[in-house]
Amino acid sequence: MTATNGPLAGVRVVELAGIGPAPFCAMLLADLGADVVRVDRPGAVSGKDDVLNRGKRSVSVNLKHERGADAVLALAAQADVLLEGLRPGVTERLGVGPEQCWEVNPKLVYGRMTGWGQDGPLAPTAGHDIGYIALSGMLHAIGREGGPPQVPANLLGDFGGGALYMAVGILAAVLEARTSGRGQVVDAAIVDGAAHLGAMLFGMRAAGGWSERRGTNLLDTGAPFYDVYETSDGEHVAVGALEPQFYAELVERLGLEGLPDRNDPANWPELRKRFAEVFARGTRAEWTERFAGSDACVAPVLSMGEAAEHPHVAARGTLVDRDGVLQPAPAPRFSRTPNPPPGPVAEPGGDAAAVLADWRVAQAAELLESGAIARKEA
Repeated sequence: MTATNGPLAGVRVVELAGIGPAPFCAMLLADLGADVVRVDRPGAVSGKDDVLNRGKRSVSVNLKHERGADAVLALAAQADVLLEGLRPGVTERLGVGPEQCWEVNPKLVYGRMTGWGQDGPLAPTAGHDIGYIALSGMLHAIGREGGPPQVPANLLGDFGGGALYMAVGILAAVLEARTSGRGQVVDAAIVDGAAHLGAMLFGMRAAGGWSERRGTNLLDTGAPFYDVYETSDGEHVAVGALEPQFYAELVERLGLEGLPDRNDPANWPELRKRFAEVFARGTRAEWTERFAGSDACVAPVLSMGEAAEHPHVAARGTLVDRDGVLQPAPAPRFSRTPNPPPGPVAEPGGDAAAVLADWRVAQAAELLESGAIARKEA
C-alpha cells in the first residue's frame, strides 16, 4: 500500500534496485511517507528480513528489453525523484540517465549514490565502505592507542556519509525544484559525506585540540572518562562523563577518592586503571542499577537483541517487530504528520498493476504487453 501519511506523503520516488546505501536512502524516504517504487530486475527475490526494502512497492523491469528504458522513463515522468547507486555512466548507457529523464520530466531530482563520486580519478573504480572512509581520514581516527584503525561496520560510510547525505540532498533539491521548476543531479559520494561528518574533528585538529595519534584524544578512547569498561560478567559499560559535574557524579558513585587531576592527560593512564579496577568488581546489571537515573553518563553496552528490551527503548518504540523481524522504527518523529509504521518488504515485481494505475503511467498496457514490465506470476 502507498503511504498516506508522514511529512513526505505525496512525494513519488523511483529507486533503481541496488545494494547498501541507495536502498537505505530510499527506505528512509519511505519511512517519512514517500511513495517509493523500486525497479527490480526480473527474477529478483526479497525475503521479509530485507529491512532496507520495507515500505516500498516493486515493479520488475527488464532494462535489456528494447522497451525497458521506456518503462523506467514512464515512471520517471510521474515521479519527483529517481535515485540510483550504479557506477558513473551506467544509467546513461541504459537510456535512463539524467538528461534522458529530464526530457520527460524537467523537474525530476536525480539522486546518484556512489563511493567516489561522479568525477575524480577514482570515480570509475569499484570500492566499499571501508575504502571510502579510509580515504576520507575518518577510519584513521578510530581506534585505541597503539592499535590499528577499528572498522565501524558500514555505518560511518555507507549509511552515515552516503545514504543520509543523499537523503538530505534529495530533499533540498526537491524544495528547490518547486521554485525553479527544474531538477538537478544530487552527487552523493560516500567519501565526501564521511569527510563532512568529521567537520568538528577537522576544526579541533586545526586548533591543536586533536592529535592524529589515534586513541589519545578526548573522544577516541584517549580520555578515561569517555571509554568502555569490562564488568565482572564479561560485559561492558560505556562512560561518557565529559562535563565536570557529570564526572563528579561518576566518581562519587564509583566510590573513588584521591584521584589525580583529570585535566592533565598525563594522569589519564592512572585514572583508567582505577576506573577499570572498580568496574571489574560488579556485573553490568549491578552497574546499570547503580547509575540508574543519574547524570553520570554511564550506560550498559547492549546487543541489538538486548536493546529492544531496555525500558527506554521499549517505551519509545525505538525498535519494533514487523513480520517477526526486529528492526528500527522510522526516525526522526513528527508531531503533526507522524510517520507511517514500517511497511512490509516489497515482493519484487508484485506491485506493477497497482503502481501503473496509481501513477497513471502512460502506455502502461503497451509496456506490460511488450514484456518490458514483467507481470506478477500467478
